[in-house]
Amino acid sequence: MKKKVLFICVHNSARSQMAEAFLNLACPDNFEAHSAGLEPGTLSPLAIEAMKEIGTDISGKKTQSVFDVFKTGQFFPYVITVCDKSSADRCPIFPGMTKRLHWSFADPAALTGSREERLQGTRKIRDQIRARIETWCEEMCAVDA
Repeated sequence: MKKKVLFICVHNSARSQMAEAFLNLACPDNFEAHSAGLEPGTLSPLAIEAMKEIGTDISGKKTQSVFDVFKTGQFFPYVITVCDKSSADRCPIFPGMTKRLHWSFADPAALTGSREERLQGTRKIRDQIRARIETWCEEMCAVDA
């Protein structure tokens, strides 16, 4: 049975969306990934573009509130925050035996410079998230084997 994983960041506009997409691609038989934000915003056009460059379309995704997800009563064996530590500390505690993990990635929304410079920074964050997801999948699938 697939284990549900919830990725959380501040706005659910880039990091958590990318992590959700990567996990669903990397370990579709083991995990079902979802994402949410503390203060949901709008999907980042730069995140959409950076993901599209590697063949993954997240443009149809919607942002959602972690508190709305919490209220559904879904059980998530893994809740992974991908924002900074102080933001992660604001996340609700999900019911049940949930393992909380914290993977800190820079916020693409905080990048400055020209559009191309911000896109380049988003690509770097995208690649860091992908590498972390792939490593975690290998570790988790080895444990389950």
